[in-house]
Parts: sequence; structure tokens; C-alpha cells
Amino acid sequence: MPTILLLGAGSDMAIAIARRFAAAQYDIQLAGRQVAALQPLQQDLRIRYGITATVHHFDATAYDTHVAFYGELPVKPDITLCAFGYLGDQEKAQQDWQEAARILQANFTGAVSILNVVANDYETRKAGMIIGISSVAGERGRQSNYIYGSAKAGFTAYLSGLRNRLFRSGVHVMSVQPGFVNTQMTQHLNLPPLLTAQPELVAGAVFKAVRSRKNVLYVKWPWKYIMLIIKLIPEFIFKKLKL
Repeated sequence: MPTILLLGAGSDMAIAIARRFAAAQYDIQLAGRQVAALQPLQQDLRIRYGITATVHHFDATAYDTHVAFYGELPVKPDITLCAFGYLGDQEKAQQDWQEAARILQANFTGAVSILNVVANDYETRKAGMIIGISSVAGERGRQSNYIYGSAKAGFTAYLSGLRNRLFRSGVHVMSVQPGFVNTQMTQHLNLPPLLTAQPELVAGAVFKAVRSRKNVLYVKWPWKYIMLIIKLIPEFIFKKLKL
């Protein structure tokens, strides 16, 4: 059976993705900080789908543990999906460096650290797929969330460069731009229903995109054109907007 490693497996999107891939008979490696919280999902996947599901402690910001974490996996995954992140508080981050650092580390630095390890292994093996859950917030900085957005912009650029680097080795890299998703991380926000995806929709779209080896996935198609329009607004106009 193929195996998928889910980094940040406790997130709503990752849980839905785990269920979708388990239903297709993928073995699942669940990695996150809260191991005990992942164990009920592990048991459910095993019983419901008859696959092998394992749980592994992983801290995105404990950079010096990442090489050992990956090296100690019982099976090297065919697919690695990076789903961890932290929206944070923009206003707090403007005043408190600890909050800003947490946003940057959770959305960019931690992802680069672990995915560098995975990429080196896949490049040597000349096989594998890396999937990164990024954000449309990274496509243009807005006053309401530019620290989070800048971290996601960096992650999107990282995935693009990784895709370019690994192509000749037969390793595929996919960037996922979900847009708004109805999760615990966004439950305090007033999201527009037509532009907001459920985690299960994200999971189905990711599974389908893996099979077609898509480079960039916009889960809800309007986002592709919305962000194109936003990127085309001249800066002398854009800077005056309250976004």
C-alpha cells in the first residue's frame, strides 16, 4: 500500500485528508505535537478502513529534531503533506515579536526545515510527492493579515522553487491554495459562504489533484480569478484600500 505522511495531522483539513486517503487504501502516518489527541483518529482509521495508521510526535518548531523524526519513521512515505499552520493575531503581532515569530515559524520556517529533509530523501530515491497547504493570503500583502500572508508568500515561493528543483528527479511538488476553509482556526471569522470550503471538499480536491499531478490547486475555482484581479490592482490604488 502507498503511504502518506501528514504533518500537522490534528488540523481539521488534515483529518479530512487522512480519511479520504485511508478510504483509498493508503496507509497513514499521523504526525503532530498532541500524540494522545491523534490516537482516536488512528484507531478509527484502522478499524474503518483496514489500513495501517501510526502516530508520531512532531513539533514544527523543534528544528533540531526533524532529521531524527524523519529518519525514525517505520516506513518512508510516498507522499508527504504539510498541513500545519497558525493564523495568529495580526494586531498583536505588530506589537509583540513573540506572536509575530510564532506566525512566521509555524507557517514558513518549520515547513522549510522538515520539507528540506523530505526533499533530500525523495531526490535520492527519485520518487515521491510533496504537498504544501499554503494560502491565497500569500499572493498579496493586506493590512489585515500581512504577517501571516508574508509567511505564506514565502512558503508558496519555497514550494515553487522546490518543484523546479525536484522535477528532473521525478519528484512532484504541489501547492494547495484552499482559500477560506471552515475550520477551528477560522471559526471566529465571518466568512462568505460561496468562497468558503469545508475540510471534506479540500480533502477530495487534494486527492483528485494528486492523481492528476497538479502543480497548483485552487480548491474553489473563483479564488484563482479573485487573486488575479487583486494582483493586477496598481499599487498606488491598492495601498489606499482597507483590506
